[in-house]
Amino acid sequence: MAETSGIGGTGGIGGTSGYLPIAEHGLIGDLRTVALVGSNGTIDWYCCPRFDAPSVFASLLDAERGGCFELAASVPARTKQFYFPDTNVLITRFFTEEGVGEVQDFMPVRGEGRGTGDEAGRHRLIRRVLCVRGTVPFRVLVAPRFNYGADPHTLRNLGDVAVFESAGMALALTSTVPLEHDGSDARATFKLAEGEVAVFALDQVGGAVAPRGCARIEAEQEFGETVAYWRRWLSSSRYRGRWREMVHRSALTLKLLTYAPTGAIVAAPTTSVPEQLGGERNWDYRYVWVRDAAFCVYALLRLGFTDEAEAFMGFLARHISSGDGGPSGPLQILYGIDGRTDVPERRLDHLEGHRGSAPVRVGNAAADQLQLDIYGALIDSIYLYDKWAQPISSDQWDDVCDLVDWVCEHWDQPDEGIWETRGGRKQFLYSRVMCWVAVERAIRMANRRGLPADLPRWRRTRDTIYRRIMHHGWSAERGAFVQYEDGDVLDAAVLMMPLAKLISPTDPKWLSTLDTLTRELVSDSLVYRYDPEASPDGLYGAEGTFSICSFWYVEAMTRAGRIDEARLAFEKMLTYANHLGLYAEEISRTGEQQGNFPQAFTHLALISAAFNLDRALG
Repeated sequence: MAETSGIGGTGGIGGTSGYLPIAEHGLIGDLRTVALVGSNGTIDWYCCPRFDAPSVFASLLDAERGGCFELAASVPARTKQFYFPDTNVLITRFFTEEGVGEVQDFMPVRGEGRGTGDEAGRHRLIRRVLCVRGTVPFRVLVAPRFNYGADPHTLRNLGDVAVFESAGMALALTSTVPLEHDGSDARATFKLAEGEVAVFALDQVGGAVAPRGCARIEAEQEFGETVAYWRRWLSSSRYRGRWREMVHRSALTLKLLTYAPTGAIVAAPTTSVPEQLGGERNWDYRYVWVRDAAFCVYALLRLGFTDEAEAFMGFLARHISSGDGGPSGPLQILYGIDGRTDVPERRLDHLEGHRGSAPVRVGNAAADQLQLDIYGALIDSIYLYDKWAQPISSDQWDDVCDLVDWVCEHWDQPDEGIWETRGGRKQFLYSRVMCWVAVERAIRMANRRGLPADLPRWRRTRDTIYRRIMHHGWSAERGAFVQYEDGDVLDAAVLMMPLAKLISPTDPKWLSTLDTLTRELVSDSLVYRYDPEASPDGLYGAEGTFSICSFWYVEAMTRAGRIDEARLAFEKMLTYANHLGLYAEEISRTGEQQGNFPQAFTHLALISAAFNLDRALG
């Protein structure tokens, strides 16, 4: 559990800079959107009503102009934060001289057969405050800033409800304690004695959803139903291994990153959290990356969660057509959560960025890149779904054939690669590896089920790609497989070679590669993806170690039979998680979380590494 001291100054975000570290946050959500709750009790990231909507609380990206929802003890307090066991209900505790209080943060999960009438469309954020010992005084500030802080709003009372209204959205705040107006913000101070409860509920209103109160009894009922929902969902997990708590927290996190209406899975729920303070590597991850989502399907299937895999297959069938065409091939690398292909990138120059680290970006221009590896990730996930869940349909098989035929024609093109470099296309080895996976998995499906396919052509292509990798991807001088053909730059993405079953994990060339990567890209179990100075990627600034690569490293060592080393590296990686078991994209030299948070890529790799290490340990 996290422990921090006191509450910050203006904006209440903690510390002299006005910003909490990104790792000092927990995540709650309702399978439509999420909120980040700081260990000081402040919600400083919330997009409403869905992941990719403009923010209403974004003090994560601008402490002054972003907006926040503070709820904290109004006297000096130590705080600790944890999840209600086996759920995504977050509890922040305040330890004061006079007593102990806690805030229970959650979003009831609507839909999926729950709720009728306007309740089915109501998406609510509930903050339930309890005093569990002695007495505790609290203070509240609700200061939304609509449309990423760009739109003004008004505040009016509607009975016992405070309504914040901007040109494009209205939020209704209900409270069991009296609220005061502070311009266009709402404030309250109150004291609770042992056993007393206060409730705050925030709804988006409009259309069929009208403002409605949230009494203490209703909030308690919603709390119970939300706990039951998450525990019922998690009970489907088949994982019984050594790291059950971390694996299940990762699974719960991946579930929070799914968008229930379409089956989409976002790469991360935030935008522009910097990979390095002062750098420009600030990206919007609130979209569906084909690669990331496909790997998520693998991780969830591994644990026994077939419904999420089925929902994502539905997303593919409804929204992604192999005949779309375009500069990135028949598939884009990323899509909107509603399946849209247009996600233009722009800067929000009125926001200063996290800790002053501009730019803040929304949208993502990488949608126009060619990244050939996505075809392998996608077809591998379809192969696993067909094998572990249920056989794919004839229409889906036709789509697979179209994709594989396209890969057979275009696998040898240069591309931007898995790391979405902006320094020009290269013959990236990882892209070749995953093109091989695309064709090889399709051949397996065709053979296993007797499906029609141009197997002679597919086999020729598979074998040609394999020989190209072995002849042009291997550097005898480095004693390693390298980043791009006939080069000498190392890249941690090649750790996927034995994981994808392209090479034996005990092949002498692979063991030599593993040793070279260990010497040059690994630091205390943490793995850098590549050296930007040796392989310029078109961006300035350095970056931290990439956590997905660190878990790939664990799995590669496991498969190579280096079990003791793999287990030690895995246990070390667990110490870099935040107090709730969550990971951002990267880890800094000093062990801080960096980049968008939490990141699906990292958590799915943790699940895979834990599963395979468990199996190897017996």
